[in-house]
Amino acid sequence: MGSTPSLPAWEIRNLANTTGFTSEQIEILHRRFLHLTDGKTTMGKDCFDNIPDLDCNPIKSRIVNAFFDGRNLGLQTSGTVDEITFENFLTTLSFFQHMDDNHTKEDLEYYKNEKLQFLFRMYDTNGDGKITLEELREIVDELLSKTSNAEKTSSSIADAAMLEAANICVGQMEPDQLYDGITFDDFLKIMQDLKIETKMHVRFLNMDTTAICK
Repeated sequence: MGSTPSLPAWEIRNLANTTGFTSEQIEILHRRFLHLTDGKTTMGKDCFDNIPDLDCNPIKSRIVNAFFDGRNLGLQTSGTVDEITFENFLTTLSFFQHMDDNHTKEDLEYYKNEKLQFLFRMYDTNGDGKITLEELREIVDELLSKTSNAEKTSSSIADAAMLEAANICVGQMEPDQLYDGITFDDFLKIMQDLKIETKMHVRFLNMDTTAICK
């Protein structure tokens, strides 16, 4: 493929300002992007098949789809795109940045909210602003895909999780009251004690091996 083309300094600065990655990280990720696309300037979903360690993740398809979800690319739509640019790739990857305690409390709170919105969109596949019981069952199915008798187990887990969400977000419900899905505000209440800003991340920076999903 020859030498790897470099990004202009001005573009690196702009990407650093908008994504929070350092200039060095952006250069590494750009080489990683070109490695995955075989030197092309755009990436399709099939390029993620070149990340073997991603195959072990039971929600691989959701992670991959997130990179092509218009909502994560600032398109304000629940539709998807067929291919993404390096800027698109970096924008979505920025949601997975590991945030340590060196950041200010305000920054950590901001990134936590951003990551929770991103995670919420991975569950809310139809983009209606709610995680329904059906969508919850789908994600549990994927998480338990290699477990025996997963269908019965996942249904029970999803039903229990939705009931717990209703109890947390609505409180004691009347017999005829229906809880039709988890809104983002509900999601914030459920996830308020999870330090997701330090946990949800993908490791793409190791240039010695194929990118590792974590």
